[in-house]
Amino acid sequence: MGKMMDVMRYFRRGSAPEHAKSASRRGGGLALLMDAVAGRDAGRNYAGLARAGFMGNPVAHRAVRLVAEAAAAVPWLLYANDREVEDHAALTLLARPNQRATGADFLEALYGHLALSGNAYVEPLRLGGRLRELHLLRPDRVGIVEGPDGWPVAYDYRAGGVSRRIPAEAEPPAILHLRLFHPLSDHDGFAPLAAAAGALDLHNAALRWNKGLLDNSARPSGALVYQPKEGGNLSPDQYERLKDELEQGYAGPMRAGRPLLLEGGLDWKAMSLSPRDLDFIEARNGAARDIALSLGVPPMLLGIPGDNTYANYQEANRALYRLTVLPLVRRTAQSLSLFLSQDYGESLRLAPDLDQVEGLSLERDALWARVGAADFLSDEEKRQAVGYDG
Repeated sequence: MGKMMDVMRYFRRGSAPEHAKSASRRGGGLALLMDAVAGRDAGRNYAGLARAGFMGNPVAHRAVRLVAEAAAAVPWLLYANDREVEDHAALTLLARPNQRATGADFLEALYGHLALSGNAYVEPLRLGGRLRELHLLRPDRVGIVEGPDGWPVAYDYRAGGVSRRIPAEAEPPAILHLRLFHPLSDHDGFAPLAAAAGALDLHNAALRWNKGLLDNSARPSGALVYQPKEGGNLSPDQYERLKDELEQGYAGPMRAGRPLLLEGGLDWKAMSLSPRDLDFIEARNGAARDIALSLGVPPMLLGIPGDNTYANYQEANRALYRLTVLPLVRRTAQSLSLFLSQDYGESLRLAPDLDQVEGLSLERDALWARVGAADFLSDEEKRQAVGYDG
């Protein structure tokens, strides 16, 4: 109805609506879509991306969950002083970091923080000098305190109206800060979803456009043209009464199809913009692809049409693991390994157990077949080639 009122003002005042002018200047139906549906900026911070992305956009929500759940499901192998160990306190801790979360819950939240903030903060709980629990701190509640030299000296954590300071340099460490590369910040990470904030705004605007279209009887907007016999304009009172009658009597799905009663020289002129003119569907799918690609998810896995990068679903799934999930898991494993080594007083190394990753089973079968057929390798060399210690 707001667009209809703008058109009415055009005929009343003799000037085009402002959004129509900007659309004309920018020369496209996509500009008209963004102007007619006032898009709310997704923002570039954690709260904005969480609300407009993970909580308000189905593509971003599924892409973040796909990466976080896949990465959290990758099992760990632990090496102590370069020897694989199956029973260790570090493995027990990672399986149940605290009383409120399992290992999968903890890691899924950690990877989610990295996707939406570019940062993840892990705080250890030590009792009697021993590491007992690990807890995640919400990134938007953590502030970095810089020293005179510009390096972090502490982290301020604010929750429930209370702020407490965590030292950045302590032995053993009082906090673990994981972050993704940020080209313009020395201390903060850059959220992958922030790179697609514009696409996120566009996709959300398209959803609101569709919702608004349904609320207004799923028909294109039109114009009420005042054509009195003796010329002139509607009086302010007449204009306001007409606007109220349109909003109360004809807007909304329950009033769809109701005939419009015109009087006093009013004439209805239908106005339509075809999807081809707006390039509406392709704009929405293009925005969805940008959102998926910013998070490293092949668009094919999200059912987004128009993406033929991968020959089939299995190939796209392997690409997800090889290009997104495993690099994320490995960098997290390195940070946790150094962090835990200081508590347990030995050199620990965490690594993903690729044999247990279902998404890579075909690659593993092919590797075993190639190594098994290599007659020039001894049994010990074959075992080493497939990841065993001989």
